[in-house]
Amino acid sequence: MRVLRAGSSIPHQVEASYCASRVRLIPAAPGTGVIAGKAVRKVCEFAGIHDILTKVYGSTNPLNVVKATMAALAKLRDQKVIAALREVNLG
Repeated sequence: MRVLRAGSSIPHQVEASYCASRVRLIPAAPGTGVIAGKAVRKVCEFAGIHDILTKVYGSTNPLNVVKATMAALAKLRDQKVIAALREVNLG
């Protein structure tokens, strides 16, 4: 799976859920590091994300948290892709 990144972080805030686990990923300033629990930290480090803030709501079952994190990373979109979908010229 390809993960969209903006520098060492993600381009925008995203949230996804799997079963009873809900994960919110928030972009962070350079130098912040990975502020996350064990399961989310491993996924973010493997994806090459070095600066991110995360929060897990609901169940903290590691398998469900990993699947929710993967779903959130899959939701990331580039500014150019959104502009093309909306048929808007960024100029």
